Amino acid sequence: MADHTAEPPLPSSVTSIMNPYELLGVIYNPATDTLIRNSPNPITNPNDDPDTKDVDLNPTNNTWIRIFKPSQSQQNHEQLLPVIIYFHGGGFIRCNANSTILHDFCKSMANQLSAIVLSLEYRLAPEHRLPAAYEDAVESLVWVQNQAMDTINGEPWLRSYGDFSKCFIMGCSAGANIAYQCCLRASELDLAPINICGLILNQPYFGGLERSKSELRLVNDKKVPLVVNDLMWELGLPIGVNRDHVYCNPFVVGVENLQRKIRRCLVTCSNEDPLVDRDIEFAKMLQGNGVKVMSWVEEFGFHGMAHTDPKKAEGLFKVVKDFIFSQD
Repeated sequence: MADHTAEPPLPSSVTSIMNPYELLGVIYNPATDTLIRNSPNPITNPNDDPDTKDVDLNPTNNTWIRIFKPSQSQQNHEQLLPVIIYFHGGGFIRCNANSTILHDFCKSMANQLSAIVLSLEYRLAPEHRLPAAYEDAVESLVWVQNQAMDTINGEPWLRSYGDFSKCFIMGCSAGANIAYQCCLRASELDLAPINICGLILNQPYFGGLERSKSELRLVNDKKVPLVVNDLMWELGLPIGVNRDHVYCNPFVVGVENLQRKIRRCLVTCSNEDPLVDRDIEFAKMLQGNGVKVMSWVEEFGFHGMAHTDPKKAEGLFKVVKDFIFSQD
């Protein structure tokens, strides 16, 4: 487990009976650094949806991509569609690309944004601690590049419907953390002919040893209480580091030429999310480094709201659509 000996104690206001393992529905085996995941995780088979298919990315790592295209009624056959490379949330330790709640979210996004959505099944921690998920994310971008270069045998849906000149990297929660790190790494690669036009971070999952005001204000939040937040970082980070590692805390190490690595970024968050203060400061940090930033703060809401509340999802998709089709 990660070394948190230098951390301050949890605030006394944390409910003492909260067991983060029970709240997450997991059992940890320290001898093997593995989890038994008992929380309900209904999945959707791609064969049940004619507008969805799965393709292998790296059989050795058991990673794959679920592709979503708009339904026939939503498609504009006269123009190619933007491509969104999407990374799901789950605190790095839970959920899958075929989880029904995530499948339905991506399907709605493809229809409402008129876009091709590629949802990555990346390796989970603690069995595969960070940066494994970051590596899988970059590999998914290289896969998209390979499809764009292979005009004969490339993935048919991408070849027929996707506009490789309008690709976006997107993630929700821990997936937004992955998206950010993926974008930084991708800036060092020649990904032509695909063009990364922007980074979309929905309620990005960052942390640090020092507690933020929103974490303390919402210490017993129903979605991300502080004890759960701490445990997910403990299971996700490399062994022997704490929450001031750069994978968790984006403020501890400056990034050179950030405006070159990230052209444009949308950051969305909610005032009733314990992560909101860090998200707002993160957006300010990007802007202060020359990145063109669009921010959207939902006054009422909670962490992961767009996955369970259709109206919240509709609001998010509208903001994302404006960002994607903006000329800025």
